[in-house]
Amino acid sequence: MNRRTLGLLAALCLTSACNDAPVGEMTPIPRPADMPAEPAQQAEAPKPAAAEPPPDPSKVVLRWKLDAPTAFKLTTTGTGSAPAPAAKGKKGKKGKDPEPTSGSSATEAIFVLQKTESGDYAFRIVPQGKGGEAEQGSMSERGFVMDGLAGPLRNTAVLVLELPREPVGPEATWALGTDLVDLGSVPGFVEKKAERRNQVKLTALTPGENGEQVATLEYDLSESLSGELRATRATHSKTDGHGHEEEEEKPSKGTQSALAEMRVKGRGEFLVKAGRWRSWEATLTTRSEGTTLPGTANGERTLRLTPLDSVPPELLLPQARK
Repeated sequence: MNRRTLGLLAALCLTSACNDAPVGEMTPIPRPADMPAEPAQQAEAPKPAAAEPPPDPSKVVLRWKLDAPTAFKLTTTGTGSAPAPAAKGKKGKKGKDPEPTSGSSATEAIFVLQKTESGDYAFRIVPQGKGGEAEQGSMSERGFVMDGLAGPLRNTAVLVLELPREPVGPEATWALGTDLVDLGSVPGFVEKKAERRNQVKLTALTPGENGEQVATLEYDLSESLSGELRATRATHSKTDGHGHEEEEEKPSKGTQSALAEMRVKGRGEFLVKAGRWRSWEATLTTRSEGTTLPGTANGERTLRLTPLDSVPPELLLPQARK
């Protein structure tokens, strides 16, 4: 074989190697002529977010609106004690109950509600007349008492301030954060039976003037605690042989049954758009046997709120006077 023949064979081998397909390569199969082409796949459209249900037109949200300070005159009349702020020099703060005023009486206080510079909602109860001391606290937009007051005075604030948490319609009911009967501070009292009813009902929604809506609320609350007063150790003073007085404890004997109860019946008209009471009144009836309900004497008294056209500047909280 001469050199020309060898050169030709080498050239043929190189050409064949260049045309060889790589190992493992897949060759597409032609589509038959009678097979239709696949349509282009469309991108899946995003699902719309679930829409919130529209508000129920038969329900309303009751909230205090304190763009400007609001004030009411709180009048208490009837027999038994009035849950008014404690007089100066007497214990009335830090869990102490104000001293009851027995017999037929009438007291007045100004209930001031306002928004402070920090945006918090605050209230202040300012007794009218001599010897009274103002009490104050903070609340939420729905009137939930978060800080301040104790005992009967706190119950009064809860009754006139607290509104339902959720939207409500006619015949809706809810409970208040009251503690009408508290015998925890009575020495030796052992609870045997407790009965409670706590209900506020929206009985009507009616149109008012200038597009206002009036919500009528009816109050039906009662608490009753019964049990017994067990023996406690009484303290007596005696004089020793040197003429010095010293305390001597002597155990008391026996037990006696005890009962304390309170009932509240009331009605209020709340202006939904304005966010305040048009009127509010309730009757509180107290009865106790074998003991006394701290801060409250037996009897019946009526609490009434009357809106004031303006708030006296001297009754505002200092940080909200500007």
